[in-house]
Amino acid sequence: MNPHSPSTDSAASDAAWREVLPLEQALAALPPHSQDLLEQAREAWCREQGLLLFAYGSLIWRPGFEAAEQWPARVQGYHRALRLRSLSNRGNREQPGLVLTLLPGGSCRGLVYRVAPEHSARVLDELWVREMVVGSYTPRWLHCQTPAGPRLALSFTLKRRSPARVGSLDDAALLHILRHARGRYGSTLDYLQRCVLGLREHGIHDAELERQLRLAAAQGLCDLQPPA
Repeated sequence: MNPHSPSTDSAASDAAWREVLPLEQALAALPPHSQDLLEQAREAWCREQGLLLFAYGSLIWRPGFEAAEQWPARVQGYHRALRLRSLSNRGNREQPGLVLTLLPGGSCRGLVYRVAPEHSARVLDELWVREMVVGSYTPRWLHCQTPAGPRLALSFTLKRRSPARVGSLDDAALLHILRHARGRYGSTLDYLQRCVLGLREHGIHDAELERQLRLAAAQGLCDLQPPA
């Protein structure tokens, strides 16, 4: 196995979010504001259509559920960025990591998933345990343009003034995080690799993420796999 491959973080760690606590206990352990936002989301999804989700990062390469349908999609008014401080999933309090979020401005290509109505409630709860364990994200229903027409889908954004938002990092600071940050799901470097490769599989080439991956490869932190 290539030591620089994303697969160095094993499939077991990919599934770790399912194994930390039983779902009901994990939900009860969420911060109060995360639980309040979950209640709002539970009331908002369409019972006839099922839950719609806009994926722009790890949900593309590791959704953790079976979608009844999916479409390529574009959201206007938000852009993808590796700017959310991770104190649990891809880092820790001693060495915070980074994960993707949606920030105001620009546009973002991703996928819209439709979850079957009979599975939507549990998928939503599992998603909250995965994404809202600290409660940094602001969940929003976003207008998504897809080949099947416009769709209103739930996604995870970050406010400009959020304390969890990381400011602009120079390359040295980013490389320090990529070398050292690791959390319950694996490293920030592994996350970056997987996101870039997952996006490429759907014909999406994010210029800044690609640049960050080239930077890591130039420092010998990973192998650079050129776009297909």
